[in-house]
Amino acid sequence: MPVESDAELRELLGLRTVAVVGCSTTPGKDAHEIPKYLTNHGYDVIPVNPNAEEVLGRPAYDSLSAVEEEIDIVDVFRPSDEVAGLVEEAREREDVKVLWLQLGITDSEAEARAEEAGIHVVADRCMKVEHQRLHAP
Repeated sequence: MPVESDAELRELLGLRTVAVVGCSTTPGKDAHEIPKYLTNHGYDVIPVNPNAEEVLGRPAYDSLSAVEEEIDIVDVFRPSDEVAGLVEEAREREDVKVLWLQLGITDSEAEARAEEAGIHVVADRCMKVEHQRLHAP
């Protein structure tokens, strides 16, 4: 069952290591500004972008499976048709606790496979918006 309640969202937002798939090097794009916001709010952001050497001062990984650090949350800025492959990569890891699909990104079958593997799913929601709504002073 997808994460819906504010209590669940607050708990998941308490996790601190976020691999951002599709993290952009272009200022002004959501896929750049949202990870920057997360970094500025104490999250350890790991960029995943095969077309970049580094993003936000951090080395960028070519894929989710190439990330060497432990991952709590996979935050996805890729088209919905890429979600299934990302879920498979997340399922192969033993550390991913949350699959966060940004606004407009959904794949009900892939989401169900993630949940079957014990991964919480937040779909079609912005991590920055939810953080501001639930944690802003």
